[in-house]
Amino acid sequence: MSKAEQQAPRGTRDFYPEDLRLRSWLFDRFREVATRFGFEEVDAPIVEHAALYQRKSGEEIVDQLYHFTLHGRHLALRGEFTPSLARMVMARQGALRLPLRWFSIPQCWRYERMTRGRRREHYQWNMDIWGEPSVSAEAELIAAVFSALDALGLDPGDARMRINSRALLEEALRQQLLVDRPEAFEPLCVVIDKLAKIGSEAVVDQLTDPGGPVGLARAEADAVVDLLAVKDLEEAARRAGRGSAAIAELRQLLELLEAYGLADRVVFDASCVRGLAYYTGIVFEVFDARGKLRSICGGGRYDRLLQSLGGAPIPAVGFGFGDSVIMELLAERGRLPEIPRRLDAVVYAFGEAERPAAIRLAMRLRGEGQVVELALRPVRLRRALEDADRAGAARIYLVGSDELARGVVKVRDLGSGEERDEPLPH
Repeated sequence: MSKAEQQAPRGTRDFYPEDLRLRSWLFDRFREVATRFGFEEVDAPIVEHAALYQRKSGEEIVDQLYHFTLHGRHLALRGEFTPSLARMVMARQGALRLPLRWFSIPQCWRYERMTRGRRREHYQWNMDIWGEPSVSAEAELIAAVFSALDALGLDPGDARMRINSRALLEEALRQQLLVDRPEAFEPLCVVIDKLAKIGSEAVVDQLTDPGGPVGLARAEADAVVDLLAVKDLEEAARRAGRGSAAIAELRQLLELLEAYGLADRVVFDASCVRGLAYYTGIVFEVFDARGKLRSICGGGRYDRLLQSLGGAPIPAVGFGFGDSVIMELLAERGRLPEIPRRLDAVVYAFGEAERPAAIRLAMRLRGEGQVVELALRPVRLRRALEDADRAGAARIYLVGSDELARGVVKVRDLGSGEERDEPLPH
């Protein structure tokens, strides 16, 4: 193998034991929060039909798929979980109790340019509610996001949330700039989602590209960027005019978040639109308050997704919370825990004659719920003691010929050095 072939593919990760302990700790926090909120866990195949991700044009994820054709089938590694979730809901549509509350922690794959906190494979905690049209669903999910941030040990000021409404943007643009070209709205959202990454000038250039899917005039593109600069809900309401359903929903959401005690951790930001084309209403994303990292978590309402796949429409809202950025943030804030290996004991036999007794002892201890490592071959006693101490064991059980003859095992506490005899199991 070449040196490159001895490494994990670029953008992916190996998880050594110490890495997997941290990942398990993170996933445990995700599961604890989701379970407390009454959600059930689901999963789906990591390979899906590629057509599932090609449901709408304009989504960048379609160009980022790891995809291949095998036996005449065009397949792809999942780039996100929501399409799989929609497929699962559609398969049992009519038989599910609504509102549906499901969560998942899938591994996802996207071939894209890597930056800090962005990899080509990552795990993503998802929580979704299906069958509830009101913003009470959004409020519950937002509360779960902040509960997770708190459970991970972040301070309230470490991360905040931007909220907006794709419906608000749609009201403004479809009735004005895109009145004759409603199909341009979704690709427009993909472009303006890049505002923080590429800047307003580059966004205007893409919106006015004659060969692009949006094709605005320069003045129109400037008006869109000006609209995205609004950071105050009341200013957005003045621009929207009376009777805006999107403004009414945003205000209702903020009232609900006040009841959750979260209103001061959320800000209105008209530039928050999220890049995926299927969002239809309120959208939100959590950001690092110091502005050093990309978004930590994002989601929103996607009421028309099931209909676009051929099913009956069901209102839905959800979020995705990746593992990469949050681990970067926790490391930067000094909040990653030290998680040592759990090893209660090592059982060591001095020779092959003592091995059957050592095996019986190890199995008894394991049956009691202890984590026990059985030495697989004799080594010098000093080496056995050093290895057990280095591995983090609390005790070592020593079975030699003298102990075997007396029907006991010598137990040494590796912390204090104290020794005692205990009966060997028969």
